[in-house]
Amino acid sequence: MAREILESKRKALKINLDAQIYGTFAEIGAGQEVARNFFNAGAASGTIAKTMSAYDMAFSDSIYGAEEDGRYVSEQRLVKMLNHEYHLLTERLKGDKYANKTLFAFANTVTTLNFNRTNDPHGWIGLRFQSEVGGPTNDIIMHVRLLDTDSMLQQKVIGILGVNLLYAAYYHLKDVSILIESLVDNVAHASVEIDFIKVSGPAFEEVNDRQLNLYLIAKGFTKATLFTPDKNAQQIKDFLYRKNVVILRTKYKQKSLPNFDMLNYAEEQFYHNTGATKEDTVVLIEVLMGNVLDENPDITEEDLKLFAERAELLCSTGNNILVSNFRRNNHLATFINQFKAEHIGIVTNISNLKTIFNSGNYDKESYANKLLSYISGMFSKNVRLYAYPYLNKAENKAITTKNMQVSPEVRPLFDFLIQNKYIIDIDNYDQKYVKTL
Repeated sequence: MAREILESKRKALKINLDAQIYGTFAEIGAGQEVARNFFNAGAASGTIAKTMSAYDMAFSDSIYGAEEDGRYVSEQRLVKMLNHEYHLLTERLKGDKYANKTLFAFANTVTTLNFNRTNDPHGWIGLRFQSEVGGPTNDIIMHVRLLDTDSMLQQKVIGILGVNLLYAAYYHLKDVSILIESLVDNVAHASVEIDFIKVSGPAFEEVNDRQLNLYLIAKGFTKATLFTPDKNAQQIKDFLYRKNVVILRTKYKQKSLPNFDMLNYAEEQFYHNTGATKEDTVVLIEVLMGNVLDENPDITEEDLKLFAERAELLCSTGNNILVSNFRRNNHLATFINQFKAEHIGIVTNISNLKTIFNSGNYDKESYANKLLSYISGMFSKNVRLYAYPYLNKAENKAITTKNMQVSPEVRPLFDFLIQNKYIIDIDNYDQKYVKTL
């Protein structure tokens, strides 16, 4: 049976009329968009103990403390807000009047599109709440990117997301998949991206953060999620911002472990070619979810569990893992580039290049346009493709860019990419790791 999706005003009113739900809204940056929805719904006194917005940084710092890195739209700032506001609730709301309340502190710190349209609109949204009267607290924290080209529309989206989050915490807590789905109720798909979420507290004891973040990809809320070797999810922009990036592409249904020989030699060559160091470089192994979604868009919780297990296995090898639905290298390159990386190295087997530069694999009428789209999206000034050889068993020789078959009509373009070192052979390799194709 299809889930009934209530309008935002009806959700806010239902919360306002629930005598047990009571708490604080603290919003900095984009204004009091969430609290406004509850005021407009009516009966807000049943829910709202306090609303506040410290717009000026001096006021914000006096309440929550200064940020050493100067960043106010950050997870660290959000957590400070939740800590401070929830502490005030428990300190001030005492007595019989509040004995049967489940308390909450909602917070967000958001930057919408500025007047000159030069910034990256995004925000952190969080909720600390009791799931039962007098019980311990639980947290839901998420990061969103605002995609509308109008700041008023972005503010409206933030208001709706806040209502959805509070409603989900109290009415969808027993079904985490619905909790996640409902976060974008009444929001246009092209208006927002939720690219990170994490939960904590006894209400989420059985919940795996890795599965939650993979679910964001499966539902189309984001393109990728990232896990560190400790198996924890990370917000990608914070993790990759202004870092050099080396990434090895793999597919989910690849049964064996990745070719670490390929990755290690590519990493060495990347440092040699770019002058980057280990300290300013992030090395990633990507697991492509897109091919599974192509086969079955209605991915199940069991599928997500298997994905999470694959990610955990790869994390246990000591690597950072990126799970994505980027079916083509150029889409991946464009995504990584938005984090202002100085150098990006994408590691691939040369057999993939053989497929791309062989017109016989494509419809001839559309091949030229597809290839040009690939090249223009892939090879910006800071992106290089590192190609690992494969063994031609019939001729018993390793295939590199120097002897790879290329369709005659694209040979000049291929040669240009080789000569200008957009495509680079991985020269040092162990013959025993070269796969036969």
